[in-house]
Amino acid sequence: MTKLGAKERQFLAENPFPGVVTDLREDGSPHTTVVWVDVSNGDLSFNTARGRCKERNLSRDPRVSLLVVDPGDPYKWVSVSGRASLTEEGADEQIDKLAKKYLGKDSYPWRSPEEQRVSVVITPERVDSTGFDSD
Repeated sequence: MTKLGAKERQFLAENPFPGVVTDLREDGSPHTTVVWVDVSNGDLSFNTARGRCKERNLSRDPRVSLLVVDPGDPYKWVSVSGRASLTEEGADEQIDKLAKKYLGKDSYPWRSPEEQRVSVVITPERVDSTGFDSD
């Protein structure tokens, strides 16, 4: 298993830079969307809701990639490819934590009462980056 370097982990944890995640549709074609990125206890993750394309695709095929680019320096980025695991445990708290990071709000403002949040944790199999000195 590959791990994020300390500087890459810090870059992802501290900066409210959106990530671009790609999973695979049932026909094998790529499905790419923008996500908010979380790093907690060394785990890289993002949040979605049950029934959305990302959740359905990753439940069927856990292969995933995530790219985060510094908007102030397009030559500083982190790309992670690996396998996703989905859990509802802690997902409600995570989306509120991400709302604070990305919006400055204490809770996620677009939650609907019937929605079940899901945390998607990525186990890295490959990490590529540029713009970072070696750890």
